[in-house]
Amino acid sequence: MTLARHEPTDHYQNRGPRIAFVLAVACVALTGCGVVAAPCRIASAGLKIVPLVGHVAAVPTDACAAAIDP
Repeated sequence: MTLARHEPTDHYQNRGPRIAFVLAVACVALTGCGVVAAPCRIASAGLKIVPLVGHVAAVPTDACAAAIDP
């Protein structure tokens, strides 16, 4: 009885187009979405907690969030 031998990479061939398609769909789904701006908004909120200088230090992160999700 002879078993067919498969190369271990057979399953992973042509993965590139699939990965590109999934990334393209994810980018289209997230375009202009608040989810993308969330890290900027969270960092901004964390900086604003700091007394005296928090609001000044949060200006760049506020600008980041505004640019991503106007």
